[in-house]
Amino acid sequence: MHFRDTLKINGKGHLEIGGADCVDLVWEFGTPLYVLDEAHIRNMMRAYRNTFLEEYNGNGTVYYASKVFCCKAIYAIAAQEGIGADVVSAGELYTALQAGFPAEQLCFHGNNKLPREISYALANGVGTLVIDAYREADLIDAEAEKLGRVQNVLIRINPGVEAHTHAYVQTATTDSKFGFSVSDGSAEKIAAYVLSKKNLRLKGFHCHIGSQIFEKESFVIAAEKLMDFVFALKQSLKYEAETLNLGGGFGIWYTDDDAKIGCEGYSGYLRAIIGTVKRKCCEYGLRLPHLCVEPGRSIVGEAGITLYTVGAIKEIPAIRKYVAVDGGMFESPRYALYQSKYSALIANRADEAPCEKVSIAGKCCESGDLIGVNINLPKAETGDILAVFSTGAYHYSMASNYNRNFVPPVVLVKDGKADYIVKPQTFEDLVRNDVIPDRLK
Repeated sequence: MHFRDTLKINGKGHLEIGGADCVDLVWEFGTPLYVLDEAHIRNMMRAYRNTFLEEYNGNGTVYYASKVFCCKAIYAIAAQEGIGADVVSAGELYTALQAGFPAEQLCFHGNNKLPREISYALANGVGTLVIDAYREADLIDAEAEKLGRVQNVLIRINPGVEAHTHAYVQTATTDSKFGFSVSDGSAEKIAAYVLSKKNLRLKGFHCHIGSQIFEKESFVIAAEKLMDFVFALKQSLKYEAETLNLGGGFGIWYTDDDAKIGCEGYSGYLRAIIGTVKRKCCEYGLRLPHLCVEPGRSIVGEAGITLYTVGAIKEIPAIRKYVAVDGGMFESPRYALYQSKYSALIANRADEAPCEKVSIAGKCCESGDLIGVNINLPKAETGDILAVFSTGAYHYSMASNYNRNFVPPVVLVKDGKADYIVKPQTFEDLVRNDVIPDRLK
């Protein structure tokens, strides 16, 4: 099994993350527990930011994709590392603002932004909004007029690139709820419409071709198609885009079937995009645009693990062995959604070789409540600590209180020191908004 640099097995045979012994973490914080390595997060943010500095004279912006993991601490780290953030709801925006994140460094996305979300974003000075519908153009224009200012916007376009990933996370095929298609002329029509709005400043265009993508060529093709569109608009509308946002979607390691890319590899994705844009600008005689990317999973995904305590163990001869843990689909939903694959080990016996394949079962009242199947493990025993890897993205952010289970806390580790960045829930949290009307009393 591959380990990233911040994971190791110590002299006790225990798994360590960021210098912290996972057994000690469980003694202090309990399970289930999300654990994030701060150094890994910072290194990934710097890898993208420094690539823009080195390869594009700094004429680029890295926006952290909030949807993968959102809390005040992650915005504090992003601000310290000098990158922006994209948000897709008023809730994410509120969290960023509560953390003191500069509003002008925020980019607001979404295919159906609510009027109240648009009002909230403009009232708080969000730097850029991405238009994904004619209705949004009208709403943003009207709100900007009320405030007596011109709002910077991008238009999300659909370049028609089919990345090789799960159908549910492909966002730039012809059939998608996101963006305006280049192929049918709708992207040019919305550009003309936005350019006619006196309270909107069209800065350029945005595209995002999907998630968990390993093929560098997919990003190159998307950049080429985006530049072809920019040139076509200059010819037809006499408008040349100042900003191009290529989105994110860079894949990460979940199992040994996945490539282990590392900081240099992710920089390589960005260098390929930059090189393509430079080449196409030279070909078409265009100015070099301000470039943006929106990595999320690649920043925090491999930075995170989830720790569990093993409970019941059930073996069905010649069929399957279930190893149940004190978590489940309420805090690890991706297997139930996408049949996502994971790697794991027993953290208190991390130096033991795997000897069997098991299914990791959760505690929810659902037959499909599995965290993973065909997971290679040593023989598990009740009370063992199970560590599941690469859970920093789309776990806490997609967690729920299904079956009225607690969403686990999150701790951030650095140099062996661990601190809460999301505190544990309580029973009171579960019923805080419940009300019994007088007629039921």
